[in-house]
Amino acid sequence: MAETGATFVHPFEDPFVMAGQGTAALEFHRQVGPLDVLVVPMSGGGLMAGCASAMHHLDPGCRMVGVEPALADDTRQSFEAGRRVFIDPPRTIADGLAVVAPGKRTLSINRGLVSEVRTVTEQQISDATRFANAEFGITVEPSGAVGIAALLDDPNAFAGRRIGVILSGGNLDPDRLLPAGVVGVG
Repeated sequence: MAETGATFVHPFEDPFVMAGQGTAALEFHRQVGPLDVLVVPMSGGGLMAGCASAMHHLDPGCRMVGVEPALADDTRQSFEAGRRVFIDPPRTIADGLAVVAPGKRTLSINRGLVSEVRTVTEQQISDATRFANAEFGITVEPSGAVGIAALLDDPNAFAGRRIGVILSGGNLDPDRLLPAGVVGVG
C-alpha cells in the first residue's frame, strides 16, 4: 500500500465485500425459490453476513446455519460466549476458514441473523470434498465443502426441509492433499 498507493479492502469486514458475497444467496434464491435452511461456510463471517442479510429480506423464514471446522471454531465459541473469542491460529485442511476470530462487524450481524453454528471434523470435511466430486462431479475446496459435511454428519436435523448449501471455492490442490491421504478427487 505504501509503495503503490493501493487501498486496503478487508476480506470480510468491508460492507461492500459482504454485500458482494451476499449475492450468492440472492442468486440461490432466484434459482430455487424459498428455502427452509441455508447452510453457509464461516470464517471471518463476511460470506455469512452477506448471505444472511440477503435472506433476511428475501426469505425471512429461512433458517441460517453456519459451518466451520472444529479446529477453527472461533465463531461457534464467540456465539456461545456472546462476545468475540480469539483462538490460536488453526491448522485445518479448510485453510480458507482458518481465522483466529470473527470480525467485529460480521459477528454483530451474524449473531442477529444466524440460528446456529455447527462444526465438522477434518475427516468429515475430507469425506465431503470427495462426496462432492463423486456424487456431483464438482471440485470444491475443503473450505467450501463444510456445508456438505454438516448435512452428511446429521441428516436427520435437516430431513423433510428444503435445504440450500453454499459451496464456495474450487481451490483444491490434489498434489498437496493426496500424499497425506486426506482428500482424493477424480
